[in-house]
Amino acid sequence: MATAPIVPDRHPPATRGWYKRNEIALTPWLFLAPAMLFFAVYVIVPIGQSFWISFHEWDGLGEKTWVGMANYDRLLGIGEQNIDRKFEVSFWNNLRWLILYLLAIPLGLFIALFLNQTVTGIRLYKSLFFFPFVISQVVVGLVFSWFYLPREGLLNAILGLVGAGPINVLGDPDMATYGIIAAGLWPQTAYCMILYLTGLNSVDPEQVEAARLDGAKGWRMLWYVILPQLKPATFIAFVVTIIGALRSFDLISVMTNGGPFGSTRVLSFYMFEESLSEFGFRMGYGAAIAVVLFFIMLFFIAYFLWSMYRDERGAR
Repeated sequence: MATAPIVPDRHPPATRGWYKRNEIALTPWLFLAPAMLFFAVYVIVPIGQSFWISFHEWDGLGEKTWVGMANYDRLLGIGEQNIDRKFEVSFWNNLRWLILYLLAIPLGLFIALFLNQTVTGIRLYKSLFFFPFVISQVVVGLVFSWFYLPREGLLNAILGLVGAGPINVLGDPDMATYGIIAAGLWPQTAYCMILYLTGLNSVDPEQVEAARLDGAKGWRMLWYVILPQLKPATFIAFVVTIIGALRSFDLISVMTNGGPFGSTRVLSFYMFEESLSEFGFRMGYGAAIAVVLFFIMLFFIAYFLWSMYRDERGAR
């Protein structure tokens, strides 16, 4: 039986285009492109502009005058100049904010551990602890300003019940910064609590049960079993708390406006005073303060990112 001859295909398949060949690799970048564009325009470009302006003397309206490192020399007291006293006070106040603001992380953790229990009325407790997170920082500042009032404030009413004398928290240069930090800790603790409540929902119950069978409980259970599983929540809490401590502008503006006698200034508030207040309009000097603040933030965030990357490499 004769076989039919093979007829060659005169219509070879069309070659795939460049996009089709690279579709899997390109599609994620197409989805990321709008976000990357907005990030570049509204974050990267302004950072570069701040660096450029910091090398100039500029009132924000007229022509810029190149001064090189003169703003940084004045800021840090390099050369024959003394260090800017206002900058020094702002820097040390920021350091106090950084140290004391981190108290929000353990406080948020322990509140989250309490709210993670099955207790009568737990939804009411969660609402009460969650409430500070949903109100604005301006409202928090006003509430604590009333709370600290020397005569009519609730704080002095409570102190009077135990026989302690009235104190003027926001009027005392030695106490005002700590009073504002206490006000800031209220909503920040609520935020950390929410992060840890979310993290506790992902804790592996099998590991907890195995640890109980091995006799672990209390602090040993928390330290060796629970906390290692809460590392992602702890990382976010650290980063957000540090950024919040370094940009603590709104509470200071509402509660003391930098007083008394400039004792509550921080770098973000001092930057505003130099750049935009009625006594300032020194954009170059304000930009130099912003650059210093940026590098302080960058140092802490880079450290935590490196720690997270190192832990992930070690887990592989």
